[in-house]
Amino acid sequence: MKLVKILRALGLAAGVLAASAAAQAKDLTVGLIVPMSGPFAAHGKQITHGIDLYLAEHQQTLGGRKVKLIIKDDTGIAPAVAKRLAQELLVKDKVDILAGFTLTPNAFSVAPLATEAKVPMVVLNAATSSITEKSPNIVRVSMTLPQDTAPMAQWAHANGIKKVYTLVADYGPGHDAEAQFKKTFAALGGQIVGEVRTPVNTPDYAPFLQRIKDAKPDAVFLFVPNGEAGVALAKGYAERGLAAAGIKALATGDVTDEDVLDAMGDSALGMITSFHYSAVHDSPENKAFTAAYAKAFPKDRVNFVAAAGYDGMHLIDLALAKTQGDASAPAFMAAVKGMKWMSPRGPVEIDPQTRDIIQNVYIRKVQRVNGVLQNVEFDTIKAVKDPGK
Repeated sequence: MKLVKILRALGLAAGVLAASAAAQAKDLTVGLIVPMSGPFAAHGKQITHGIDLYLAEHQQTLGGRKVKLIIKDDTGIAPAVAKRLAQELLVKDKVDILAGFTLTPNAFSVAPLATEAKVPMVVLNAATSSITEKSPNIVRVSMTLPQDTAPMAQWAHANGIKKVYTLVADYGPGHDAEAQFKKTFAALGGQIVGEVRTPVNTPDYAPFLQRIKDAKPDAVFLFVPNGEAGVALAKGYAERGLAAAGIKALATGDVTDEDVLDAMGDSALGMITSFHYSAVHDSPENKAFTAAYAKAFPKDRVNFVAAAGYDGMHLIDLALAKTQGDASAPAFMAAVKGMKWMSPRGPVEIDPQTRDIIQNVYIRKVQRVNGVLQNVEFDTIKAVKDPGK
């Protein structure tokens, strides 16, 4: 009888192990919701480049599971579209993980679905501080606007700038950036002499910039979505003569994104920005990343969105290695809390309380390096948490 019980126990254990191995061997289906068309198509392209690069380096597997990537085009700021696509991915495609979400309104619309379906949601760009508070199944590997903004206000005050005018895009990230800059700068004794919020997709900043020039501040703090808006803003700043009038341009790094620096041209020279990533960040990890990117995508310049796509896959890889392939929300979210790794941007960590990223923020200046416009880092604020929470 004892022998029979032992054999039965061994058989049961073998069955459990076999079932576990089978579950781990099942393809990991990741649903990626990003803009592949419309005014923010560059976001989707760069994120997919970063994802493709990581998967190519890791034999198309994450945590030992072969990856099936399903890409859906949300077309830009379109929360209803993003929600419908997420529903399709969850119900029809039965994805294990949702990822992407380059724009805040879209992330907000999908968050309740991640909660209801009990599926992890990895945010790769959307930067409004409160996003991770919308579902316990959200983790973010990009940044928040307050996180990148507070160091800019600190640097401005420390470098003799007393009066600042703010110009931000009129949506969640812009509101976050504006509020954090004003809060930090005022707490240090600085003065906000004016503020303006612009339409997200406006092609013309001239009337707003003229108003700022007439106010004669020491500097203007700027935030607009990275892409075409940054090009229009930089050119308008130069054409309206703000630099010639001695008004310094301060911004988060979204404005001088590497993807649009060439289009900005000399208009961007001298702009001071605070950001968590630069293509010329000096580290072994970034040199390897940018070299691999240049080889794989020679027609494009690597930027922070590509780095976020790469890091998003790195996070999933590490989490599944920790859970032995289990992508269920309870196991996955427990695994990511407190997770640390060395990113192309520098050391990063997932805050166990907020599920947001903790990272260095760098103060940079746009300069020509070997004939190419670059965001050259000259100061570092280490291990910055999101001050918006």
